[in-house]
Amino acid sequence: MSGPSPGLLQAARAVAVRDAQLVWRRRGDALQPAMFAVLVIVLFALALGGEARLLAKVASAVLWLAVLLAGLLSLESLFRADAEDGTLEQWMLAPVPLGWLVLIRTAMHWATTTLPLLVATPLLAELLHLPHAELPILLASLALGTPLLSLIGAVVAALTVGMKRSGILVSLLALPLYVPVLVFGAGSVAAAAQGLDSSGALYLLGAGLVAGLLLAPLAAAAALRIALN
Repeated sequence: MSGPSPGLLQAARAVAVRDAQLVWRRRGDALQPAMFAVLVIVLFALALGGEARLLAKVASAVLWLAVLLAGLLSLESLFRADAEDGTLEQWMLAPVPLGWLVLIRTAMHWATTTLPLLVATPLLAELLHLPHAELPILLASLALGTPLLSLIGAVVAALTVGMKRSGILVSLLALPLYVPVLVFGAGSVAAAAQGLDSSGALYLLGAGLVAGLLLAPLAAAAALRIALN
C-alpha cells in the first residue's frame, strides 16, 4: 500500500512551516488560549476555597471545560487571516486536495493551542487535587477528544469565514456540537472515579476521532469553497 504522494507531503510541510513561523511571530496571541485555560482553572480553585475534597470531585470536568473554551477562543482565526490575505484562493488553485490542506491547518491549530495544555495537564491536575489514579484516563480522553474538537471547529470556522465579526456565531454553532465530546471525555474520568469501566467512552471518542479525520476536512473544504464563491 503506497503512502502519501510527494506532492501531498511537500504541501503539508509548507503549510506546517508557515503556520509555525506565524505562531512564533505572534507568540503573545498564541499564548492567549493557554493562559485563558489556566486562568479558568485557577478561578475555579479559588471559588471553591481550595478545599481538596471538593476540587477532586470536579477536577476532570473543570480541566475538560477549560481546554474546550481555550480551543473555542482561537477558533474564529482558524481561516480568517488566510481568507483576508488571499491564501485560501491559492489553496484552491494548488494541485493538492483542499481537504488535505485543511487537515494540516487543523492539526497545526491543535498543536499550537491545545497540545501545550495537554503537556501541562499533570501540573494543572495537581492544582485541582485530581486523584493520581484518574490522571491516565484524563490524559487519554483529552488526547482523543481535543483533536475531535479541533476538527469540528474547523467545519464551523469554514462555514463562517465569509462573515464579518462572526465570533459569537462561531461559539453558538460550535458549542452544541462540542457537548457530546465534553460529556464522553469528562464522563470517562467520572466513571473511573466510581470504579466503573471507562473504556466505552474512550472507544466512542476514538470512533468519533476517526470519523472526524475522514469527514471533517472534506466538509470544511466544501464550506470554504461555498464561502469564497
